[in-house]
Amino acid sequence: QVRLVESGGGLVQAGGSLSLSCAASGGTFSSYFMGWFRRAPGKDREFVAGISWSGDNLYYADFVKGRFTISRDNAKNTVYLQMNSLKPEDTAVYYCAATKVPGTPYDYWGQGTQVTVSS
Repeated sequence: QVRLVESGGGLVQAGGSLSLSCAASGGTFSSYFMGWFRRAPGKDREFVAGISWSGDNLYYADFVKGRFTISRDNAKNTVYLQMNSLKPEDTAVYYCAATKVPGTPYDYWGQGTQVTVSS
């Protein structure tokens, strides 16, 4: 059983930056493809970014390309999401998730961290 704990959310003004972290425990972190998702009020959960086991392959939703950067440190069992040039529409609860097979449903989810961007 893998446990994921997000941190780093908060309130920031539009144009600002936040860095999210997701610490994993209870499994072999380096064997999991990791993803960040978000759910805004009244909307469905959506994919934000993903990173392969080695960190060599990165995937982004179009709406964050050029603004967000996903990375991981397998020695620290942690995946990160650096968010720059934040917009009010980025306001959401952000979740990290883990899967052993990309393209299949994620096996483990964190509890989420709130990101609020004020205009």
